[in-house]
Amino acid sequence: MTPDDFLADCRARLAFDLLSNTWNAVVLWALRDDPQRPVELRDRIGGISSKVLNETLRRLQFNGLIDRSPRPGASPPHVAYALTPLGRTLLPAIDLIGAWAFEHGDEVMAAQEKAGGEGVSAP
Repeated sequence: MTPDDFLADCRARLAFDLLSNTWNAVVLWALRDDPQRPVELRDRIGGISSKVLNETLRRLQFNGLIDRSPRPGASPPHVAYALTPLGRTLLPAIDLIGAWAFEHGDEVMAAQEKAGGEGVSAP
């Protein structure tokens, strides 16, 4: 990897863009064990609206990270979402970021509190 590997048109930037969306990593992590229907995902995740969940599912499917498939035997028909092999490759990175957040989250929140209203505002 070179210093220029993180510039706008590089593949590393693509990965950062995929993980920078608040809900992408959360939905991928929620799908790690088994396929889920949207209503199951909403219940499991919490705090996500149906609209945002549907947008996230479409974005992840567009990027080849999840598959959408009919759930057999359901009446009325239901769809379920599951990780693709490509989506599954992101789980170790999401796990590492989560572990970092668990270890350093208090420090980040303390820095934010210390900064108060100064400087850049939170997103």
